Amino acid sequence: MSAERARGNRRSRPVVPVWERLRLSDRMRRLLLEGDAEGRYGGQTDSDAGYRLTMALAVGCSQPGRAWSPADFHHALIYTPSAGGVWARRLRERKGTLYAEAKLTAMLEKAAQLVAASPVIRGRDDAVEALGSIRRVVEGRPWPARRGADTDQKNLAARLRLCERAGGVEHVVSVRQLAELMNCAKATAEASDRRLKKDGWLVLVASGSGKDHGSRWVLRVPPDEGEASGAQPGQLPATGSRGAGTVPPAHTGATRTDTEALAELMGHDAFHRYAHGTSGARLLTCLDPVDGLDAAQLSRATGLHRTTVVRRLRGLVEDQLAIELDGKYLLAPALSTPGRLHADGQVLSETAERRGTAGLGERRRARHRRDRDNYRRWLAERAELRHRRRPALELVPEGVLDPDTGELLDEAWAGWDVRDRARPVWRGADPTMDGHGPVVGVCA
Repeated sequence: MSAERARGNRRSRPVVPVWERLRLSDRMRRLLLEGDAEGRYGGQTDSDAGYRLTMALAVGCSQPGRAWSPADFHHALIYTPSAGGVWARRLRERKGTLYAEAKLTAMLEKAAQLVAASPVIRGRDDAVEALGSIRRVVEGRPWPARRGADTDQKNLAARLRLCERAGGVEHVVSVRQLAELMNCAKATAEASDRRLKKDGWLVLVASGSGKDHGSRWVLRVPPDEGEASGAQPGQLPATGSRGAGTVPPAHTGATRTDTEALAELMGHDAFHRYAHGTSGARLLTCLDPVDGLDAAQLSRATGLHRTTVVRRLRGLVEDQLAIELDGKYLLAPALSTPGRLHADGQVLSETAERRGTAGLGERRRARHRRDRDNYRRWLAERAELRHRRRPALELVPEGVLDPDTGELLDEAWAGWDVRDRARPVWRGADPTMDGHGPVVGVCA
């Protein structure tokens, strides 16, 4: 009687879904139950999109504290009518249960290895902290203008802004999009990416493919930079270490380039290379509306040569973006806010008009749009040519065989079976027989 009561209790106990029992995150739960409603995992084909979605679910199911077993993963995607498991169930229909389960198990193991090798980010607070540490390292070292270091700082400032929007160190951007954010040429952005990859700031996860897919990157701090090496702002690099004897010491105290403000300024036409340039934007982000800085302090803060600093500051003062008082420079009230620099669009537009660079950024964006359209058109034409059916190759010309009677009309083809014009067969030994009877269209 007790056994029957126990079985009845088991039957009456509510069944808890696996995604609730194993504490799947809210975003992954919506992805599993509703599918890719936001279109974040679109691919070139439906199969590609399904694989991307399933791999995202595998990564979500492999996070610390909610590591799923393969059986749980199979149950949620294959044996439950969830919108996120459509690709897995179609795979089961096409190739069988064993193949589908083995494929999902391999994807879950790959996701577990990826999560184990990546830094643990459990929420947005951890992601913001990780990006803040990278930002402190970028702002805590000088970036001299020679060898493209100032361009690399712009590159990192733009990528930090993208990472904040993406919610982590991994982000997706195309080279033309990056060039527009940096206000530079496409080739300049590509050269900066190569330098940052070589120095260890960037890791390329996947190259962009197709007409609407950018490259996937991971932003990180190189092992021999900033906090990782113990170098603090204002300290000289250790003897024999990276940067020793090549750059001036980093700036001290609050005098540093604000990369957030730099990301807002550098894309404007007022800081085009023919106007105030990158150096002018960097100097402007170092200025304060109350505490003045002299040229020597700004030179140490940015790593720029003092002559360059003086020339750029003179231009900023002429355009009323900065103020000079007794040899010290302050931020103009038009760009000042209590917390940080405010990029006033009207003031900067007037500066661009005065310098003759107004509209150059829009011209670059229009050129990039034309390049994208031409690339999409080239992809469409290539796909059309690839799928266009080629005409069958015919080795036997017309007129050799009578189409009505099958009689051979050209004696030059005597001894050949020409019933298939694409594949004539030699029957020289017994041209009238093919082993099953007389051959029509063969002349002895």
